[in-house]
Amino acid sequence: MEILKAGWPERVERSPEVIGTVSRILSDVEREGLPAIRRYSEQLDDWNPESFVVSADQIKAAAASVDEELAAHLEFAREQVEGFARLQRATLTDLEAETRPGVVLGHKHLPISRVGSYSPGGRYPLIASSIMTVTVPKVAGVDTVVAMAPPRAAKGIYGPQLYTMDLAGADVIACLGGVQAFAALAFGFEDVPPVDLVVGAGNAYVAEAKRQLFGTVGIDLLAGPTEVAVIADESADPRLVAADLLGQAEHGFNSPALLVTTDRAFGTAVLAEIERWLSTDWPTVEVAGGAWREHGTVVVCDSREEVVKVSDAYAPEHLEIQTADDDWYAANLRNYGSLFIGPEATVAFSDKSIGTNHVLPTGRAGRYTGGLWVGKFLKTVTYQRLTAAGAASIAPSTAAIADAELMYGHALTARLRES
Repeated sequence: MEILKAGWPERVERSPEVIGTVSRILSDVEREGLPAIRRYSEQLDDWNPESFVVSADQIKAAAASVDEELAAHLEFAREQVEGFARLQRATLTDLEAETRPGVVLGHKHLPISRVGSYSPGGRYPLIASSIMTVTVPKVAGVDTVVAMAPPRAAKGIYGPQLYTMDLAGADVIACLGGVQAFAALAFGFEDVPPVDLVVGAGNAYVAEAKRQLFGTVGIDLLAGPTEVAVIADESADPRLVAADLLGQAEHGFNSPALLVTTDRAFGTAVLAEIERWLSTDWPTVEVAGGAWREHGTVVVCDSREEVVKVSDAYAPEHLEIQTADDDWYAANLRNYGSLFIGPEATVAFSDKSIGTNHVLPTGRAGRYTGGLWVGKFLKTVTYQRLTAAGAASIAPSTAAIADAELMYGHALTARLRES
């Protein structure tokens, strides 16, 4: 194995300043409620309206600001995401079986009651995030989705973003950003009760807020800087691979990008194409170029088996395969957030409109979890139903195990049902 360029961080460090700031904001909001939310919103976003909840008139105004062509594309994206979520939901069936005479066991999938959806603002107002984090829970059957996004230039939610929140099916929309938004969702604000689960990406402060709030509410996952990796060989187009690496790197200066290849000449060609893109036509050259120079990595492997080993060790959020052996790689790779098979499957499709969810694990979390999907908004709960004969058949083993554990009360409740 040879590393032509190194830059992918070994781990994302948690800043003590971020941890302390988040802890203070969450504590203040939990203790003080709305006054603390107002104070931090004004301090951090220059935003302190009469009500943070967006009115019907504001939603109508946002809709009027979106041209028909964009509205049609947003509806297309919503339809794709909803359609795939419905297909996923159809695979989750309830179960009931008589496991032994008189013993019926089962499970059922119950939707979470209240979900908070956060769509980031910052450098890019991520319109598609509302589709991913509002439409999908509604497909799951969630009663209430409270959607939030930060104000843009202290003028309220970015018009297309607000329009999309409503289009996606949000029941309540509020204009709040960052840590104070997650605090409001977790503890409640104005006349809006707390939610049970919060979802959506954001910056380091948002990720830390979710980490600290876990337990008070559920969370989807802890998403850090966006990641992309491409597995490619000499059969791929170096210019296309270079573009796909830079396309995700434009998310931020800390977004890592990785190329893993079995062909050194191809790796060198991609490096040259990246420099050509950055010196000529790349539209977000400052951010993408900065991210690539700091966090771009190119690894040359001796075999496709080594490629899989290297890729699985990185466990990238987005993983593209552009090789002569795409099917082999797809069958053997294990650790990633979402897989993009073949040169036509660019990450941007999934980010915006193809139908799969773009909220995905980063920071090597792909080793143990997948991304956001309709099942995240469902609780799989079990139940038991027994006849007297069924209970009598279970009681002896239960009582014996309970006695061995010194849990004599458990044993007593079992023996009361032995006959």
